Amino acid sequence: MPGRLVVCATPIGNLDDVSARLVSTLAGADAIFAEDTRRTRTLLGALGITPPPLRSFFAGNENRRLGEIRSRLEVGETVALVTDAGTPAVADPGLSAVRVADEVGAKVTVVPGPSAVTAAIALSGLPSERFVFDGFLPRSGAGRRRRLQVLATEERTVVLFSATRRVLEDLTDLEAALGGDRVVVIGRELTKVHEERWRGTLSEARHLWSEVTPRGEFTLVIAPLVRARPVDLAAALAQVAALRGDGLSLPAAVKRAALDHEVDRRSLYGAVITAGSDPATK
Repeated sequence: MPGRLVVCATPIGNLDDVSARLVSTLAGADAIFAEDTRRTRTLLGALGITPPPLRSFFAGNENRRLGEIRSRLEVGETVALVTDAGTPAVADPGLSAVRVADEVGAKVTVVPGPSAVTAAIALSGLPSERFVFDGFLPRSGAGRRRRLQVLATEERTVVLFSATRRVLEDLTDLEAALGGDRVVVIGRELTKVHEERWRGTLSEARHLWSEVTPRGEFTLVIAPLVRARPVDLAAALAQVAALRGDGLSLPAAVKRAALDHEVDRRSLYGAVITAGSDPATK
């Protein structure tokens, strides 16, 4: 019967984040396919694991390796898939391996764990009920411009990765497209020795990293676009009148209508008096 593909999340920096399940999975696999075999060999050594067959699996040779993954799964082997750090198939190689496993009817499981995306969202303090992960920005050209235009109107929190050599250019273009006052929280070197959390505006971030040489890996969490809701003062006044007609006091009626219509309470109170629209005064 077909074997099993295990998508394994590995530490993004701190080895203490390794789970017991990850250790047992890597130790028991028939083969490990890794984005960088040197880094994975170092990880296995730190965990005291004698490596099974260790095969490279990265963007440049991904298609060539799929045949071997298919063959191993077809004969019932357990194949572990790892990347340099974090979770495979999330802005990293792995998606094609999962598809091959589905094609041969192999079981696909995951050893969950470290992720720069969820780590950055958790520490950002920005809305997390709905967010979008958009990977790395395209390097240049029309694709980059289109992506920036989409992000400018995104009403969910946005998570982006940025490389050391490109973070200043990314921040500059994001500031131009989204506006300098858009809030951004930057996680740098997450879980590593020199971990940094920085919060400010895109303008402040661009200014800072134009003066400080960027170092390490960057994860950007950008606040969503908040669209201004049109203020319907007439509807708020009408609601105040209706509530007053039902016997509610003027302060209570104004408070409720202000909340319902997102109108400043003092301004609404003044509008009621100016318009003479309080039934109790007639």
